[in-house]
Amino acid sequence: MTGMVQVQLDLSNPQSHLLGVQLRFEAPQRNQRVSLPGWTPGSYLIRDYVKQLEGFKAHQQGQVLPVTRIDPTSWCLDADPDGGPVTITYAVMATELTVRTCHLDQDHGFLALAAVVLEVEGKRWQPHQLCCRLPKGWRAFVPLPQDGMGAWLASDLDHLIDSPLEAGTHQERSFAVQGVPHRWVTWFADPATEAWFLERHPQFFDDVERVCMACCRLMGQSVPASSDYLFILHLLDEGYGGLEHDDSTVLVYGRRNLEAENGYRKLLQLIAHEYFHQWNVRRLTPAELRPVNYQRATVIPTLWFAEGVTSYLDQLLPLQAGLTSAADYFKDLGEDLSRYFLSPGRQVQSLRESSEEAWVKLYKADAYSASSQISYYLKGAVVSLCLDLHLRRHQSSLAKVIRGLWQSHGRHRRGYQEADLFAAFEAEVPGLAALLSHWLMDVDDPDCSGYLLDVGLALEPEMSSHPWTGMTTRQDAGWLVVQRVQRHSPAERAGLMVGDELIGLAGQRLHKPEQIPALLRAEQNQPLLMARRSTLRELTLCSSAPQPKRYVLGPVAAVTAAQQAAQEAWLQQRAG
Repeated sequence: MTGMVQVQLDLSNPQSHLLGVQLRFEAPQRNQRVSLPGWTPGSYLIRDYVKQLEGFKAHQQGQVLPVTRIDPTSWCLDADPDGGPVTITYAVMATELTVRTCHLDQDHGFLALAAVVLEVEGKRWQPHQLCCRLPKGWRAFVPLPQDGMGAWLASDLDHLIDSPLEAGTHQERSFAVQGVPHRWVTWFADPATEAWFLERHPQFFDDVERVCMACCRLMGQSVPASSDYLFILHLLDEGYGGLEHDDSTVLVYGRRNLEAENGYRKLLQLIAHEYFHQWNVRRLTPAELRPVNYQRATVIPTLWFAEGVTSYLDQLLPLQAGLTSAADYFKDLGEDLSRYFLSPGRQVQSLRESSEEAWVKLYKADAYSASSQISYYLKGAVVSLCLDLHLRRHQSSLAKVIRGLWQSHGRHRRGYQEADLFAAFEAEVPGLAALLSHWLMDVDDPDCSGYLLDVGLALEPEMSSHPWTGMTTRQDAGWLVVQRVQRHSPAERAGLMVGDELIGLAGQRLHKPEQIPALLRAEQNQPLLMARRSTLRELTLCSSAPQPKRYVLGPVAAVTAAQQAAQEAWLQQRAG
């Protein structure tokens, strides 16, 4: 076994939610260090996976090895390099059901292997073998090649960690995209959901194949980047999200979402988003992630490109696959633009700052975050829209830029710097790099209205019928509690903060959130009785004139032939 790390996982006792782990390897040095990753690529937050690890022990030749804890995630073993294989055993508590953690119960198992497998110092770039012990009747689904004897082989630790594991009695479905094998595995948390889903969407796997082919066409490729791809879907009662990998993706989606009018369309967009990541992010990768440092956060100033561009394209791809209409696309794009223009944090945090601060802000949002930050997914998508339409003014396109970056960087797995992105855009349209720099560094809004006019569209505000306070409320244990206070709003000027209990407004007792709008009088001082830390206080609230409650995207009054032609080329991603 020289050089290889053998990993044995024991899922045979799922009711305990404990995953047994055994690592076996030849120690290359006496003071042998091993470490558990702190995060998983694609989800930029230190997750302290080690908090779920217990019972760490090490043996060599049947003898217990002295172990020293170096830091919270690392151990040092006093091993003999000539003493034969070292065996490490421990358990992982698997009770967190997300795409980036571990969950094990009587119904299924899901493992994000970054939370499970130790990095053996000196062995990261050596082959790793994975074996699983499963409950009777279960199968394991892993995007790794098998060795013919029931084990999976990874070329190195990164390859293994990039391979999610789903296990259970699930049914695997196979299809091909341009001759490339694809597998689909769904865990239905409620068994009755499977029949319900397939009855409502019998064409589902054909639709998935069409979305995958649309991704290939947009990239100008005849086949997918992966040579064997695995989809894992957790179809729960509620939920939404995904995590990309080189040869797979893990998705979570809610049945309640599917029951909505746009629910199936949103599922296809989620699939498109994660599948497109096999090009943008997984292979066309920021240089800061080559190689990944699993122990600490790494500032990545180009996350706006990695996620924003993908978020912009994920709505277009089902349209190009012929699965949604232009009207549906305009509705979805309009909702995103509305969310953006109703986000006060966009005037505080720049897009580049949003990318750089992902580790400490986006994944750690609190009640005040909306006023101080903007998602690089959301603003990145808005900037990508403007980039695409700006390029189209000059007979180019965002797709052409991405294809060029794929040829120069992605296909060779050569990490790109921010300067490489600027150069790629500047090569298409002189002066675009300076404009892009402004959009990234400052908090000014891009000229969305001007770009949308190019394709015959306008974003119109829909005004609220009630005065604006800048706060939202909720009922909590029978009390009416402030849930959010927007910066520079009437509620903030009045002195309110999150968690305050609202008792009365303008002489009227408050019980429910819906009472407040009818009592408000714009530009008038109104007494507000509230309680904070059990102390009653009387404040003065002076609400402002009604503000836009949302924005709606639609055609301009008279669309010209030039606008119509530009719109059709844009929607089908023609030109470039």
